[in-house]
Amino acid sequence: MNKTALFQYGISSASYPEFVKAILLLGQNRVSSTVFVANVHMIVESILDPLFGRLFKEADIVTPDGKPLCLALHFLYGIRQERVAGMDLMPALLNEASKSGVIVYFYGSTDEVLKKIREKCAVLYPSLKIGGMYSPPFRKLTADEDKKIIDDINASGAGIVLVALGCPKQEKWMSAMKGRISSVMVGVGGAFPVFVGTQKRAPKWMQDASLEWLYRLVQEPRRLFKRYFVTNSLFIFMVLREKLRLSWFPSHT
Repeated sequence: MNKTALFQYGISSASYPEFVKAILLLGQNRVSSTVFVANVHMIVESILDPLFGRLFKEADIVTPDGKPLCLALHFLYGIRQERVAGMDLMPALLNEASKSGVIVYFYGSTDEVLKKIREKCAVLYPSLKIGGMYSPPFRKLTADEDKKIIDDINASGAGIVLVALGCPKQEKWMSAMKGRISSVMVGVGGAFPVFVGTQKRAPKWMQDASLEWLYRLVQEPRRLFKRYFVTNSLFIFMVLREKLRLSWFPSHT
């Protein structure tokens, strides 16, 4: 898919249905690939951590999860790109996978959440083929554990692996598994608990107004205060600086 450079980090450009179709196609062909679902935090993390930035650039598809990214693309380059959020992308992929027969594997979150996902999928997508589910421990896996999970996913026949470890952990894991796991790996962040209803999502009007981050901040102020206020402020500064650069040197885009 074509990408537009935002601070030198490519964001894939396509319509929402085209994103779903492209990911499903990778899953049908069991292409070992990575899909990053990018928001402001991920962009800033890429700039602050060169290693993570390299992984970002190597991702096969990067969806614009955060509405601020879409607004920045339009503000800087006049590009109208609709949002493709992980919380919306996950059920869309499950629905299409259930129709096409693509096997899905769930990696991340807790055993309790995974159990609820299985139960909800049985109701919403009765024909969905679930290859397996795994809740990894809160530590680095050993080489033997890594091999076991790789073998398990590959043996399951999964074409799509939905990964929910949080940024940047899930992106680093997917990148390390590229070429080893024969599936398209999609980092969906906090989509698992939202899907089963253990965590609420912001109202539609807040999503449209780019205020979903504020809703999440109110839910988890201690954990998210630094991330949102530091990264959001830095992102706004970078957007304004880039706008000035483009105004002064329009030929250097």
